[in-house]
Amino acid sequence: MSELESGRPPIAIDGSAVSGKSSAGREFAAQIGYRFLDTGLMYRAATWNALRIGANVNDTSAVIAATEQMEFTVSETKNSGNQMVIDGEDITQHLHSVAVDDSVSAVSAIGRVREIMVAEQRRLAGEGEIVMVGRDIGTVVIPDAPLKIYLTATARTRAIRRHRDFLAEGAEVDFEDILRSLERRDKIDSSRKESPLRPAGDARVIDTEDLSFEQVVERLVELAKDVL
Repeated sequence: MSELESGRPPIAIDGSAVSGKSSAGREFAAQIGYRFLDTGLMYRAATWNALRIGANVNDTSAVIAATEQMEFTVSETKNSGNQMVIDGEDITQHLHSVAVDDSVSAVSAIGRVREIMVAEQRRLAGEGEIVMVGRDIGTVVIPDAPLKIYLTATARTRAIRRHRDFLAEGAEVDFEDILRSLERRDKIDSSRKESPLRPAGDARVIDTEDLSFEQVVERLVELAKDVL
C-alpha cells in the first residue's frame, strides 16, 4: 500500500457473510470519525452486473469480460453506508437479493475480478482514515494495517439475522434456503484458491454469537484505542 495521505491508518475488518461486520463496522467508523467501505458490495456489484447481462457466473471468461467493461463507483452516503453505481445507475438496492447471494461467491473466487477490486480498495485505503470490511482485507488488501479484526458466528445464527432482515424489508424468503446458501458460501469462500476467507495471523477475533450489536461496536471502539 502506498504511503498514507492521512495521519490516521486504515482499519481492517474481515468475517464470514452476515457476521455483523458491515453493520457494526459502519457504526464503528462513524463513532471514530472514519470513512467506511463495505468491499463486499463491490463483488456484489460485479455479480449483479454479470447476471444483468445474462452471463453464466460459472463462465470465468464471461464474468471477467463483464467486470472489465463495467464502469463503477463506490461512495459513502449520508448515513455512512455505501452507494454502488454501475454505468450511471444506482444499483445498491439490488445487491442483497437472493440471486446475488447465491452467485457472489463464485464471482468473488475469480482472480481477475479480485485484482480489479483490490486495486481500487488499496487506492482508497491509501488515503487513510477508513474502516474497510470484507473477507481478505487483513490478509491481502491491507496486510500492514495496525489493527485487523475478524468477526465470526455460526451459520445458523447468521441465517437467523439475514432472515430477520428480509422480513423487515417485507420479503418472504425461506429460512432453510438462507441457511443452505450461507453454508455453501462459507465453503466456497474458505476453500477458494484466490484470497480464501481466514483471519490474518495477528487479527483480533471477536465471536459475535452472543453479543448484541451495541456490544460488538463497543469492542471495536475499545480495540481501536491502541492505534488511534
